Amino acid sequence: MRDVAPWDAAASLPQGERDGTRIDHLVVLGLVAPGARVLDIGCGDGTLLALLRDRRGVDGRGIELSREGVNACLARGLPVIQGDADTDLANYPDDAFDVVVLSQTIQATRNPRIVLEHLLRIGRQVVISFPNFGHWRVRAELGFRGRMPVTALMPEEWYETQNIHHCTIRDFVGLCRMVGARIEKATALDARGRPMRFSMPWWVWNLIGAQGVFLLSQEASEISSGPTRP
Repeated sequence: MRDVAPWDAAASLPQGERDGTRIDHLVVLGLVAPGARVLDIGCGDGTLLALLRDRRGVDGRGIELSREGVNACLARGLPVIQGDADTDLANYPDDAFDVVVLSQTIQATRNPRIVLEHLLRIGRQVVISFPNFGHWRVRAELGFRGRMPVTALMPEEWYETQNIHHCTIRDFVGLCRMVGARIEKATALDARGRPMRFSMPWWVWNLIGAQGVFLLSQEASEISSGPTRP
């Protein structure tokens, strides 16, 4: 997999569209072409999917595990079904969507590698965002207090959280290399949700980035036999 320079997400945020909308959602918005066929997996209450529909005119669909989330999406007029990313993605054909979005969800799946492989098969492009468990605050909480961290992005106690795979930015880059995913664009967001504006190596992002946002595509010819540490 080729090396990718960090992407200046802040510079590419759609002008006039920063009216209180979550910045990570705006970053995703900037990665999706108008009119694209989009599948939003783990779409929650439909906030991101509705944003893509209203501001990009996408042909959007959604999958959500919770009945409450599905009901909230239907109330917004969104075509969302109840489903599980770990079991239901196998039912979708290859290249069924232009873009598949998995926002703040991959760390809550039981089999992240299998889920990512399905995403790359189903969508021509894949947008993934996730909390970075390598952030310095997380390290400090573990190193100095010996406690699992509770942060704005990870607000639940360890016994309540749905996050079952604690992924760092460097871990995710390694997973992309393992499954043959091409990183088209990537950025990190700080603890306030703002894109980091400076070009930095992966290890710096891994230390001070609170979230990672990646745009991927399939690069099947470069699937490796095992993980390569970035």
